[in-house]
Amino acid sequence: MKFSCLHFIYKFRDVAIEELQKVHQIHPAMKPVAGTYTFSDGTQKDLLKLIGNIPVKYEGRSYNLPILLWLMDSFPFTPPICLLRPTTNMVIREGKHVDARGRIYLPSLHNWDHPKSSVVGLLAEMISQFEEEPPLGTKSTGDNRDPNELLAYVSNLKINEGGVQHHDHLINKVTVIGGGDLGMASVMSILAKGKVDRLVFIDVAESSTKGGSMDLEIFNLPKVEVSKDLSASADSSVIVVTANAWSNEQSYVSVVQTNVDMYRGIIPGLVRLSPNAVLLIASQPVDIMTHVAWRQSGLPPSRVIGAGCNLDSERLCHVLDISLNTHKQAWVIGELSDNKGKIETGLRISFTSGGKVSMGGGMFPVLCRAFEMLKGRGQRSWSVGLSIADISHSILVDQRKTHSVSTLAQGWGGIGAEVFLSLPCLLGVSGSTRLAGVSLGQEEDARLRESVTSLCALLSQLRI
Repeated sequence: MKFSCLHFIYKFRDVAIEELQKVHQIHPAMKPVAGTYTFSDGTQKDLLKLIGNIPVKYEGRSYNLPILLWLMDSFPFTPPICLLRPTTNMVIREGKHVDARGRIYLPSLHNWDHPKSSVVGLLAEMISQFEEEPPLGTKSTGDNRDPNELLAYVSNLKINEGGVQHHDHLINKVTVIGGGDLGMASVMSILAKGKVDRLVFIDVAESSTKGGSMDLEIFNLPKVEVSKDLSASADSSVIVVTANAWSNEQSYVSVVQTNVDMYRGIIPGLVRLSPNAVLLIASQPVDIMTHVAWRQSGLPPSRVIGAGCNLDSERLCHVLDISLNTHKQAWVIGELSDNKGKIETGLRISFTSGGKVSMGGGMFPVLCRAFEMLKGRGQRSWSVGLSIADISHSILVDQRKTHSVSTLAQGWGGIGAEVFLSLPCLLGVSGSTRLAGVSLGQEEDARLRESVTSLCALLSQLRI
């Protein structure tokens, strides 16, 4: 069998040909065909795809399951993108190894390591897993069906060269990076909001925030996949990063640098796997780490935000409603830092119904008192987890709600430095849109400038 097109497309032509010859020997029905793959960001590339059927036995009967494997240009050193290829009378059974679009997820794909990993081994694992949990079923026509036919509940699917999509909406997939209390709280809170179709929880090895992921696997929550491999995050709409790296250094700068080094190993990979995702950062210190994630990701600042002062802003609004019976929006803005264990937040501002800012006068002392009533109440991890779910919800449903999140502050209120601070932003599927800057009072402006100076000084000491 000839693979002439490999000469022009593939970086490792000879190794790729050897791999395809092995596949042909064991699975002659899997045919290589040239095609055009469409990535999630709309870009296209001419690639090879392996098309064919794999034999699967279930309850004493044999089935031929149609599959499609796209071979990336760095194949076989990167795993194929594997999809089911259902016919018109088939429907997909979403499960542990298959999502509603027909994308196949297997341990060997997550842990791909050529030459230990191969397509022949991948197909063997696929057959084994699908014999335990068949991924396709036959559409019901309402008459009496063979009891051995597989039940299915996903229908109305559209199949194209790049995979399978719903007619009416895209899959809302969220990935949470980092275990521990905050990671678990984020997972449970996002699920409770109910607007996520698939949630991946990845406990990265470098993170000190361990624990909880094993329990999620044990209790097998619907819609939740637990993994230790970043590739499971592919095609996410929102990626929440809660991981914090462990360090025994005494210097605060050294501790933060450890987090920066950890981000260098995960952020670029996450973006390659989900180029259209919005990154939501909750690692500490959040303003610095959001800045780091933006620099390392190469994404526009609208698509990289930090959880920032959203929690404190929501608490402030709630107390204002109770204490003053007012429905005015209010936000906490500025720096959020856990330097040396103390949580500090920045300025408080209130927007009137006309969109103007109310600072000082009789209102500002009330805002301060209201904020102090709620500051520090509740278990911090679960509170921040609920805040993360609130932000994620606004993005997933394109709510265009205003949140105080950490964003690039350069140009806001006369800030000239490239720093991230919590500011009011509209959030939707495309990320954040920062509201216009305002004129602050002398004291408030001085505090904001002090935060900018402090952040710049810390950034200058880090190797990003």
